[in-house]
Amino acid sequence: MNNQDVVKTLNKLLQGQYMGVHSFEEFIKTLEESSPLRNRFITIQKDLKHHADLLSERIQELQGTPATSEGVIGKIELSISQLFDHSSSDQEILKHAIKGENLYGIKMTEELVRDKLDEQSLNLVSSILDKQREHVDYLKSELH
Repeated sequence: MNNQDVVKTLNKLLQGQYMGVHSFEEFIKTLEESSPLRNRFITIQKDLKHHADLLSERIQELQGTPATSEGVIGKIELSISQLFDHSSSDQEILKHAIKGENLYGIKMTEELVRDKLDEQSLNLVSSILDKQREHVDYLKSELH
């Protein structure tokens, strides 16, 4: 596999991280200031921003140009979800966050990277996925 293909895959992952950052931004805006979830969601959003920084650095190491947003498709998906997902209860917000982290954050990433990354990039993505699994475990524990 060549660096250009690795960069392309990493940029797709990077766009996904930006989508996650913006999704959590919306969740945080929706949560009441007194909600115990608010600070935890802010921490998760910080993690997603950190993951985006790590992916950007790796892309640059491979002589690529990192994406700077979630891309057109990501913006459309985010806009559609904002139209239909106006949940205000903490439980509903948790369900949406779990779905987003699980489906978009973890499952799609696993499918996207399969046999498409060099060892160093794969190790980076694996550590990001581990952190996202921690997020999902936490969110699920708050749901029950």
